[in-house]
Amino acid sequence: MSNRRTFLKSLALLGVAATLPVQKLFAQITGTTPKPVGDGLSTISYRAEIYPVRKPPRSITIPDVAIPNGEQYRVLKGDFHIHTLFSDGTVMPRDRVIEAVDNGLDVISITDHIEFRPFIGSRTLRLADNNDDHNKAYDLARAEAENRNVILVRGTEITKPMCHFNSIFIEDANAIAAEVDDWRKMLAVSNEQGGFNFWNHPDFPRHDSLSEAVPFGFVRGGPMRFFDEIEEVRAAGLIHGIEVFNGTSYYPIALDWCNERNLVPVTVTDIHQSDWNTYGNQNPLRPMSLILAKDRSYESVKEAFFAGRIVGWAANMILGRAPWVEQLFRSSVAIQRTASGLALRNLSDIPCFIEAGGRAYPLAELGATATIPGTPTLTVTNWFAGMTQPLEITVS
Repeated sequence: MSNRRTFLKSLALLGVAATLPVQKLFAQITGTTPKPVGDGLSTISYRAEIYPVRKPPRSITIPDVAIPNGEQYRVLKGDFHIHTLFSDGTVMPRDRVIEAVDNGLDVISITDHIEFRPFIGSRTLRLADNNDDHNKAYDLARAEAENRNVILVRGTEITKPMCHFNSIFIEDANAIAAEVDDWRKMLAVSNEQGGFNFWNHPDFPRHDSLSEAVPFGFVRGGPMRFFDEIEEVRAAGLIHGIEVFNGTSYYPIALDWCNERNLVPVTVTDIHQSDWNTYGNQNPLRPMSLILAKDRSYESVKEAFFAGRIVGWAANMILGRAPWVEQLFRSSVAIQRTASGLALRNLSDIPCFIEAGGRAYPLAELGATATIPGTPTLTVTNWFAGMTQPLEITVS
């Protein structure tokens, strides 16, 4: 052992780099072969570069949606509930942009909490010159988004004991945070800025259910319901949508609420840890919202949200309001009459599991085909337009 210490000291004095043979474990190293010098060590006079094996960004094929009146929409992929170190996430804002590209997304919104920021404070972590700036995560991600051609939407999360809301397409999160004592005023400020507000994870149990300070909210184990207070702000035009899928949770009743109250169903990850730690690499079950947009621009994404042209895709399910779910299907699956019945072909990466005449016909991937005798009504069992309403297609 003393000989090794002496040898390392000698190498340091001579300005020679020494390495142990662990580099054999690397997937790839460029440069010349190290020259052995004895005692299990080797000198190097070159730069070793390690290249991990990475997949190319995920490519998602979904045809444009053409509707009978002649309008045509591009299908953009997005996630509108994302957290970073600027609230209770574990990654920096620019990394969320990189993850979006890796997963084939076109648009994201970073929606860090206003009221809950456990990693920021004078005694915890200083991430910026002004840790009270609720726009900072957006500002830090913007250059990366522009460089990688990702549409970045400014957003924030209003976090109250009885319920949470996301505000996206806002102009200034700090102005919303200024009204932190009144959740209705926070929604109103977002609305004044042109924001789109939606009710997050609508099964979320209130934190202090015994406190009179919490006017409403779910008690754990109780039934889900649409609260009078939520209906009040909806009727006032302050709520525009509801999450029907969040992370790994599906809320079928929320689809019915959207149908009954003319609200937009939103599907999100609500991601906190890294994408790799949450879903793994390019997981096809990862939640996303599909935006039927006039073109690939911020303005078109916003217009699509307020027009309600949003459909969710998560866990091999499509979730949305009937008109747009049907139009998405008719654009994604080619249906051709034959002498014996129908020939179907999946033109998209969205799986379609069809039942007709008492038999199942899976179109699980792009290019999959099926031949169905006769011309029965098609039931798409994994595409939903309501809580108990799988999509039904009549072939004319």
